[in-house]
Amino acid sequence: MRYLPISELAEQARVRASALRYWEERGLLPGARREGGRRVWPATTVRRVALIKMAQRAGFTLAEITQLLAEDTSPSATRQWREMATRKLPELDRHIAQTQPLRQAVADCLECGCMKFDQCVLLDTTHMES
Repeated sequence: MRYLPISELAEQARVRASALRYWEERGLLPGARREGGRRVWPATTVRRVALIKMAQRAGFTLAEITQLLAEDTSPSATRQWREMATRKLPELDRHIAQTQPLRQAVADCLECGCMKFDQCVLLDTTHMES
């Protein structure tokens, strides 16, 4: 099995080494092995870090992610994951619904191209929806 030093894991996973140390301390990552006094993780840890990052972007807390990554694969653990994910989906749908109008506003400003922010009709707050 190939092992990665913390600097290489951080680079491949695109996270700071301090985040890896913190996640290890919180139990999100398996304890690192020591080689020559340096932390090293199995190369497969890159995938686990990707899952942590995805879960964070989806709005899961570190406590929830810890539960999701528990080694327990029993039916009750699977059920718990499904319940957590089911509760998260409406929150993500709300976020998408709020973000789409913002994206359209930016696209409209690009299309307008007037660059007169103090006069642009697209930025007239009397016509904006909240």
